[in-house]
Amino acid sequence: MNKPFYITTTLPYVNAEPHIGHAMEFVRADVIARYKKSLGYDVFFNTGTDEHGIKILEGAEKEGMNVQEYVDRNAARFKELYPKLGITDDIHFIRTTDDKHIKAAQEIWKRCFDNGYIYKKEYEAKYCVGCELYKTDSELVNGKCEVHPNRDIEIIKEENYFFAFSKTESKLRELYEKNPTLVVPDFRFNEIKAFLDRGLEDFSISRLKSKMSWGVPVPGDDEHVMYVWFDALTSYISTLGWPEIDGFEKYWEQIGAEKREVTQYCGKDNLRQQSAIWQGMLLAAGLPPTTNIIIDGFIISHGQKMSKSIGNVINPFDIIEMFKELTDYPEDVLRFILLHEVPSFEDGDLTVEAIKIAYTAYLANGIGNLTSRIMKMATVNQVRGKSLKGRVIREIKNFDINASLKEIIHEVSLIDEYIATNEPFKVVKIDAEKGKEMIEHCLNSLESVAEDLSVYLPRTSTKILECIRSNAMPEKSLFNRLP
Repeated sequence: MNKPFYITTTLPYVNAEPHIGHAMEFVRADVIARYKKSLGYDVFFNTGTDEHGIKILEGAEKEGMNVQEYVDRNAARFKELYPKLGITDDIHFIRTTDDKHIKAAQEIWKRCFDNGYIYKKEYEAKYCVGCELYKTDSELVNGKCEVHPNRDIEIIKEENYFFAFSKTESKLRELYEKNPTLVVPDFRFNEIKAFLDRGLEDFSISRLKSKMSWGVPVPGDDEHVMYVWFDALTSYISTLGWPEIDGFEKYWEQIGAEKREVTQYCGKDNLRQQSAIWQGMLLAAGLPPTTNIIIDGFIISHGQKMSKSIGNVINPFDIIEMFKELTDYPEDVLRFILLHEVPSFEDGDLTVEAIKIAYTAYLANGIGNLTSRIMKMATVNQVRGKSLKGRVIREIKNFDINASLKEIIHEVSLIDEYIATNEPFKVVKIDAEKGKEMIEHCLNSLESVAEDLSVYLPRTSTKILECIRSNAMPEKSLFNRLP
């Protein structure tokens, strides 16, 4: 039986179009899922949409739509993006408006309540609708949220249910000590440890239904709905059928001495929610915590956060459309840009100009041109390489996808350099045996690169391997040059 591996992205809100940051997270998680499959793992890859909360209600009201129709339409837009990104076909998609998710959210509430981690009280607090988080004065700059400075902070004053976050502090500290790779990279782990050291405060996990009707009903209290984070985070296990179906036991719980692998991808603005709040909820409910939480940086453009008002927004659909006339693999172009041009854990600056430069340098003049050169030498001289089937692809260390892909692209440049220096296309005319050995070496090197690329650029990789194994030139350039 193959060892199980579980991986999930965050669930984006459906109050706006999918953006380039969403695409980056989906593609990175897909790379890890494909990599684990190549090693023989039984992979459960989850994503979906977060469909409750004030921002969703506001979005529907602004467009004059029924809320359910609004989320149905917008969720479909995210579903449309996955195949355009070349995401693996067997991805699982959970919506927080699904009945099975609502039941799971209510069940985890009940368990936390029964274990003494939920209570009710009156309070007054400052709340950022953009973050869907309560804010302390130290987290505000001139009375505004740093992440959403264009939105006014709301003052919430009402009786709500609270999660006893402070009671999870010792359990979280123990979790952090026992799992030194829980949060990747290290500097993000240090940030959440510092957050823990400042002391945890209990926080509201419900809203009055009379003020915010669009949410999961609180069990046993029809006047309240769940606070969006408490609801949405449960999607990571509701997608497995928890608490009713055995998928949870297979992919999430540890069975015997075999260590499970449960991996979450998220952006840096989700650090607290994923590595502290969600882990605290799991511990409070008596459920196993996550194994790894991978924290992405942001994609910025021209040194600034992307904004429609600035005009520097990069739409993933637009990038795919831009390259459709130049290649049969436009999704691989976008995948390459997101994986090679953006650091694994830091912020990355992308512009349309930079995307075109990278396409020309690494795809048109790089992988595409190298494939044509080698296959031309091989077909003209009837040289076949040695099959590398069964070869283990290049290791992705510590989830640093960017570094691993750059190593592969460096191999491309080394093969190119070998051809330029040794000129096997000339040698074969003078010394056929030696020349053919050199061409075979090039073929084997290209096959090795193509195998490594299979998790990053799956369709491009498949095409290169087809050419090598059938000893045929590509019918046309893999990546035509920009006009």
